Amino acid sequence: MDTLSVTQSLLIALWVAAVMSRWLGGGATLTLRFSPLMTGLVVGIVMGDVAQAMIVTAALQMIYMGVFSPGGSMPAEPSIAAAIAVPVALLGNLKPEAAIAVAVPVGLLGSYLYQFRFFINTFLGKYTDKAVEDLNAKAMKRSIILYPTLASFVLFVPLVFIALFLGAPIIADVINALEGTVVIHILEVVGGGLAAIGIATTVYVIGRKDYMVFFFLAYFMSVVLKSLEITMVTYAIFGILIALIFVQSQKGGKGTPPAAEAAGDGSSTSFDDDDDDYDDGF
Repeated sequence: MDTLSVTQSLLIALWVAAVMSRWLGGGATLTLRFSPLMTGLVVGIVMGDVAQAMIVTAALQMIYMGVFSPGGSMPAEPSIAAAIAVPVALLGNLKPEAAIAVAVPVGLLGSYLYQFRFFINTFLGKYTDKAVEDLNAKAMKRSIILYPTLASFVLFVPLVFIALFLGAPIIADVINALEGTVVIHILEVVGGGLAAIGIATTVYVIGRKDYMVFFFLAYFMSVVLKSLEITMVTYAIFGILIALIFVQSQKGGKGTPPAAEAAGDGSSTSFDDDDDDYDDGF
């Protein structure tokens, strides 16, 4: 049975704890927390299979594309989901769709774990109150930064380590045993559907009616040109060019009417006349 070593499990658990504790910095850690891409990269490096890890993580990212948090709890924790689902997929040679079905319940459980972290921090807040009363700046730094960080590591490292070292191989073996059955088919269908929901959520969040044409253009281009096996880099170049053309046309459209007005309706002359009258009044 393929399994993670103690060192691999510990390294991934330490990474997850660093992200979930927000020890790496406020905005940066939040981005790492609700985007599984970096966690998937770390897992791939630790397990020695970056390419396959990123393929699986890209599928997971589609679920959470519309997920954003200003710092509080979320319905799911993408970083924890990726930390468990990607190793399971690599150990069991799973398709990305099956890994998605594994990641979703893990992410939901991770949200409860993050809420428990808030509960722990309520006790640590007493040290902050005491430091404020004593006007002790060093004690305030310890109570605000050091103690919550240590508490998060104590909470996340053991649980994620156990889930990886003991749980991931078992899940991978169970899914491998179900290979070819209707259960795997259901997992793949559900996983593909969840990815579609993530994309739809993103389109709903960032989509404006006047920009929707670009979403449809991108979709039909990918379908029509599929046989050409065009790479994502080429699509990105097309996207940049189309965006530049659109921006330039918008600038031209906004700049022309005022010039035409000034030239054609005599408004420029009327301003000059008003200025002359104003000067003559002096």
